[in-house]
Amino acid sequence: MSSGPNNSAPSIQPTIGTPRDSYAATPLGFNGAPGTPAESGALLADEKAASGAGSAATSNAALAAAADGVAAKEAGVAPPDRRAVWRRRLRWIIPLSLFAIAAIVLVIVLPVVLVADKKDGGSGGSGGSGKPAKGNPESPNGATTGGDGSQIVTPNGTFTYKNPYGGIWVYDPNDPFNDNAYPNSWTPPLNTSWTWGQDKLYGVNLGGWFVLEPFITPALYQKYPGAIDEWTLSEAMRNDTSEGGGIGQIEEHYNTFITEEDFAQIAGAGLNWIRVPIPYWAIETWEGEPFLEGVAWKYILRMFEWARKYGLRIYLDLHTVPGSQNGYNHSGRFGEVNFLFGVMGIANAQRTMDYIRIIAEFISQPEYKNVVPIFGIVNEPLLTQIGQDTLTRFYLQAHDMIRGLAGYGAGNGPYIAIHDGFIADNAWADFLPGSDRIILDTHPYFAFDGAPNNAPIATTDPNVGGVWPQQACNGWGPNMNQSQEAFGVTVAGEWSVGYNDCGLFVEGVNIAPKYVGDCSIFEDASQWNQTMKDGLKMFAMATMDALQNWFFWTWKIGNSSTTNTVQAPLWSYQLGLEGGWIPTDPREAVGTCASLSVSGPVFNGSFQSWQTGGSGAGTIAATALASFSQYPPPSLSGIPDPNGVSLLPVYTSTGSVVTLSMPTFTNKITVSEGDGWYDASDTGAAPTAIEGCTYLNPWSAANAPMPTAVCTGGGAAEAIVTVAPRP
Repeated sequence: MSSGPNNSAPSIQPTIGTPRDSYAATPLGFNGAPGTPAESGALLADEKAASGAGSAATSNAALAAAADGVAAKEAGVAPPDRRAVWRRRLRWIIPLSLFAIAAIVLVIVLPVVLVADKKDGGSGGSGGSGKPAKGNPESPNGATTGGDGSQIVTPNGTFTYKNPYGGIWVYDPNDPFNDNAYPNSWTPPLNTSWTWGQDKLYGVNLGGWFVLEPFITPALYQKYPGAIDEWTLSEAMRNDTSEGGGIGQIEEHYNTFITEEDFAQIAGAGLNWIRVPIPYWAIETWEGEPFLEGVAWKYILRMFEWARKYGLRIYLDLHTVPGSQNGYNHSGRFGEVNFLFGVMGIANAQRTMDYIRIIAEFISQPEYKNVVPIFGIVNEPLLTQIGQDTLTRFYLQAHDMIRGLAGYGAGNGPYIAIHDGFIADNAWADFLPGSDRIILDTHPYFAFDGAPNNAPIATTDPNVGGVWPQQACNGWGPNMNQSQEAFGVTVAGEWSVGYNDCGLFVEGVNIAPKYVGDCSIFEDASQWNQTMKDGLKMFAMATMDALQNWFFWTWKIGNSSTTNTVQAPLWSYQLGLEGGWIPTDPREAVGTCASLSVSGPVFNGSFQSWQTGGSGAGTIAATALASFSQYPPPSLSGIPDPNGVSLLPVYTSTGSVVTLSMPTFTNKITVSEGDGWYDASDTGAAPTAIEGCTYLNPWSAANAPMPTAVCTGGGAAEAIVTVAPRP
């Protein structure tokens, strides 16, 4: 085990939030850097009761002999006797030939052995024997690698890599962009194509790491009782001038909440992807926004290197946007929706599009495209307020922008993930036909859907698991199959075994759960007996089988400061592995729904060519373009006059674009380092406030009065209230 936070990635000292014009001026751009009703009394009692508990050498020699003769002839002397030359050279030709033969044998045989080992689920890699994996002193690049039982050495200690599924880690200090690693025998290495419909995605979220949520990191919020979201938490920390206070606590959280050993454990659990929520303030903040600006990027870079080392692919998710896309606490600020909604809706969307562009430029680079194959552009926009038509127009603009900078077709830029907005997946059928590599992301939860089901999770038959496994199979399996047929690639970006909303802060700070009954049993896993755990495990496996390609929410829940225990255990994959209610091998779940006699249409695994970047990708149907290409949208919700979009405040595109910095390395590396910006021809400016205009508070402008005229600067039109963004 490590002795502390692990930092074995390259030394990273980036400068965050660098304006692109000044960044480009430096050499190579391196300037450093279901709410359920109450159960019946009998059911609740049941739940509590159940929970009590060689030719190359010859050729070289011949060339050398010939060279001797040529040299002698040019010197005007008789060439040496060729037989004597050969007699002298035979002293080293024979051993060199034997070495060459051995090398050929290794070239032919070793890959066969490694491939056979990988297919058989062996450990693979130089550390597979259980011995410490060390750098090979004879290797010109000093690469290190290992499998099950190998020792991981970090600046802060060591731990043992435990992976019974054939995964290997790879870290090469001279080539820090080495993509040879893979997490298990059934997952292609990072430098090999992922095939949708054939390769299965078994993933976990790293929620609460870069976007702080009360129920994931409760101790931070318990320290500041008035904090209900990251906005108010940041304000409280900034106002805390005592020892141990200050906004620096968030950086300490970035550095310690998830460590390198977590990445090793994720690979060792048979998983192969991670979904990582990140905030826009990893790039920048504007005036009045209290978030910790730019600091997260340093740790996101380190996260990229840990994922690369263990062969884990990343779905990078922009979890927060200016103004909030849903009004939930995990959007940064609890309360209103101000993205594509309300008087500041278009202006906030301008900023959001620019942040999408900046991230897309970075992850489209050759150094990162294998590690970050999916980019989620806006997490959980609240469609009931924004509207599907409006959101589709934004999605089309983002699609064209990303494809315009990285190119069309497989391998050019990431897959673009869009969230379903909490509406039925079939509502997205035939979405932008002919678009290039768009993924539909759905977040199926029983805990929040209000479905009236009082059934307990515990059961005396571990092969049945009560009604919840059947409900998962029936409710989610057919939808996923239909969406893959009608839309294309579809994944479940979030789900959990939280079949109710019990758990500390699960609904939010000072918000009572909708579950009417005693939640205490669900807040203390130490009370769960085997019957309870068996029921949860069957529910988990039914969900995994029904969803097919999924990310559990979330990997880790922090301890409460009052109990020093996890008080939302249904939401922790790590704790479920330790406690036995999550399968140690996700493949165990395959066939669960069939075993429960749940039948329905099964997706055949075949997508249309354009959906995965093949023929036709990027040739969006003319009917779709005619319907959705007008942007900004002709009307907008949340304003007194839905058709008055032309009067809404906007920003001007004259600002400096921020380029995300690359890591710096202590070793002299032998490969391209990149500069954080894929497309050098993408030189458009960033949105910024129009000089002479003032703006409504971008976080509280929903249903505000409409401006009466367009502000063009210089006070020529009506000013609209205040809180002006920083230029």
